[in-house]
Amino acid sequence: MREQTAGKNGLSWRAKLINPVLNKEFRLRMRTPRSMWTLFFYLFAIGLMALSAIYLTQVISGSGRAFDPETSKVLFIFLSFAQLGLIAFMGPGLTAGVVSGEREKQTLNLLLTTQQSSTTIILSKLASSLSFMVLIVISTIPVYSMVFLYGGISPRQLLLVFLFYIFMMLVLGSFGIMFSTLFKRTMISVIVTYGITLFMFAGTALLFFVMVGVMQELSPNATNSWIGHILAWNPAAALYSILDPEVSQQVYNYRSMGGSAPKKPLLTLWQEFIVIYSVLSALALWTAIRKLRPRLKR
Repeated sequence: MREQTAGKNGLSWRAKLINPVLNKEFRLRMRTPRSMWTLFFYLFAIGLMALSAIYLTQVISGSGRAFDPETSKVLFIFLSFAQLGLIAFMGPGLTAGVVSGEREKQTLNLLLTTQQSSTTIILSKLASSLSFMVLIVISTIPVYSMVFLYGGISPRQLLLVFLFYIFMMLVLGSFGIMFSTLFKRTMISVIVTYGITLFMFAGTALLFFVMVGVMQELSPNATNSWIGHILAWNPAAALYSILDPEVSQQVYNYRSMGGSAPKKPLLTLWQEFIVIYSVLSALALWTAIRKLRPRLKR
């Protein structure tokens, strides 16, 4: 009896955690040859970047010395930004067609007639897409171990970088699912999601430098610390603030009265980035849930 009760409890918990939509998405995404080759080429690309960076720093420079911690830190920064770029490239492609693809295959109406709520459908598709990306990122840990063994990087920084990757996947996935719900064509949703991603990286950086130049022309002696908050919308700047904590103070350019030591900012770049995009991701998921099912007019 106890074994039967335990088995029923296990099945009930499994049914609550893994609903039919999530189970279907896991099977379709994880068991295809496309997933295997995507993982292979991703690891091949990141491994090739790491070996190329080691070759450039050791062989071409002709130093002949051991791999010192400073060089290891530079290589870690290079790999971190390379992986961030690959995540930004893959994220919209994995999530921007999850709903519009169902609509194009004419299976969305069948999915909506099931007992699964709109929240369950959206979150299940987001979880299945993010699970594959998390698998890809975790599989690159052996590549980082080559750099981590030489020092120069703390375990806290390594943990924060990987947590930042997961949060970045959640942000891009939320935007991708929202546009996949709003637009009927997958191509349009993919283009819009990549456009938003490009603005997050290039647009915010360009706006920051433009505002710095304009404010230096208008008020060269002013601090203008509010301009630094524009860069808090940039994922690359947020990631670099994890690797170099002093960059937040330099960007915000805080100055106290009388020329004394600069004040420490209340939030660093990556902390403000998380606050901003947590709100935007929640709004994107709420919009996707609201717009998933057609609403009949009275």
